[in-house]
Amino acid sequence: MRPPFEPPTARDIAIVSAQLGRPARDVIGIPARCVCGAPTVVATNPRLADGTPFPTLYYLTHPAATAAMSDLEATHVMVEFGQLLEGDDEMRTAYAHAHEQYVADRESILVVEELSGISAGGMPHRVKCLHAVAGHALSAGPGVNPIGDLALSRGDWSPEVCECLDYGIE
Repeated sequence: MRPPFEPPTARDIAIVSAQLGRPARDVIGIPARCVCGAPTVVATNPRLADGTPFPTLYYLTHPAATAAMSDLEATHVMVEFGQLLEGDDEMRTAYAHAHEQYVADRESILVVEELSGISAGGMPHRVKCLHAVAGHALSAGPGVNPIGDLALSRGDWSPEVCECLDYGIE
């Protein structure tokens, strides 16, 4: 079963390209949006058009959201979250379930042998990239990725407040 996300429109692709500062590639859906409707997270094909395996199904693109996750990473919040993961059996179990769901979502689109058992963000054993786990949390909804939920709650960005730039796209 394919994850429930909207296919991208030409306008979505133009906005994502502006957000990234480069052409968007292999976007197959928009699983999370800003309150204004602009993409916040894109779903990327598990195998890029050039044949490259791409494990990051849920890719955070919103500039304010990515900046917030970068700020957290710069202040070593990943270390704190990693220690939390090590010391909390319930958190570890929930994070492992998030990993399983992530892999299942991606494999519902396309099974790529080279990505077998790999998700994103360090799941299921460590916290490697807050951008990836926050993108998953925004796409899957609250309660699915506990580390992503924590990162979103600690960041200085909210998915409920529009901080979009004027991309000049009609």
